[in-house]
Amino acid sequence: MAARSLGLSYGQTMRYVVLPQAIRRVIPPLLNDFIGLQKDTAIVYIIGIGEAVLAAQNYSTAYTNFTGYTVAAVFFVILTIPLARFTDSLIRQRELRERAAA
Repeated sequence: MAARSLGLSYGQTMRYVVLPQAIRRVIPPLLNDFIGLQKDTAIVYIIGIGEAVLAAQNYSTAYTNFTGYTVAAVFFVILTIPLARFTDSLIRQRELRERAAA
């Protein structure tokens, strides 16, 4: 209502007022869900570890190459840890803004 009283159109109100506030509120929980999904995927992987180990063993026996395990572990670490730190910093920034406003 304040944006409308300033003479902003609906599109301008969405662009300059509503969306910036919504994005600040939505991104940290979405990133938390993404990180949780990554961890849940790892748990599901462990459930099927017997088949995966057997396939890896067959591959390593045939080619004497263990890079599959290493690449998967590196990708998981590269993806999960920075996203967790980024999410924590976003949450910390939001909390500081909320405390300053109060």
